[in-house]
Amino acid sequence: MNRKWVIKLSILLPLTLPLSSQAAAEWGYQGEQGSESWGKTFSTCGEGKNQSPVDIQQSIDANLTPLHINYQGSITELVNNGHTVQANVSGKNTLTLAGESFELKQFHFHTPSENYLQGKQYPLEVHFVHANSKGELAVIGVMFATGERENDGMKSLLSTLPDTNTRQQITATISPADLLPRSREYYRFNGSLTTPPCSEGVRWFVLKEHLTSTREEVDALQQVMGNNARPLQPLNARTILSSP
Repeated sequence: MNRKWVIKLSILLPLTLPLSSQAAAEWGYQGEQGSESWGKTFSTCGEGKNQSPVDIQQSIDANLTPLHINYQGSITELVNNGHTVQANVSGKNTLTLAGESFELKQFHFHTPSENYLQGKQYPLEVHFVHANSKGELAVIGVMFATGERENDGMKSLLSTLPDTNTRQQITATISPADLLPRSREYYRFNGSLTTPPCSEGVRWFVLKEHLTSTREEVDALQQVMGNNARPLQPLNARTILSSP
């Protein structure tokens, strides 16, 4: 395995628990702790050459391996860690790539979207974060537009949102699969975490098909999270591949 893919799972641990006010103050999205200053504390955020998010403008058609997504588990709680609202899960939830299994660790929300599709920024993007047995990461990005035909899973999940540094138990039976479109066509590129420490080596899969949420749901998320989208990063020498 190429070393550029290796990221230890420990990087994800700060996302799984509410942050203290001191930890949350180390970085943010506005003001002195905004994204332009991340590189002062987290060098890769400023010096990395394969950073995320990106604008998916041009891609190369390729015979890519299909994404085998098998989410059989359920969502157990929502956690507001001061930077995002994160959904924790239980049960068997796997992503299989070329015979290699990645386990879904959590998914979380960004308003507006961090990645762009053909120059378009969506009101909402959901990141499904997976890790294999070596701690290597794979993230699936799903875009949400706003409209009258809302996603039922999103409606149930966001009926009650936790305030900063609190968690909300989910009593309804909601599968993470409920927040995925039917089509599995995707764009693939090498990238990074979109939050500090911005570690690189993340396998990114942004689905081409988007889902729909209501304006009220997006506004409710923004109210508890704020605008938590990192600005676009240079593509540099990277190539974006497109599944057929």
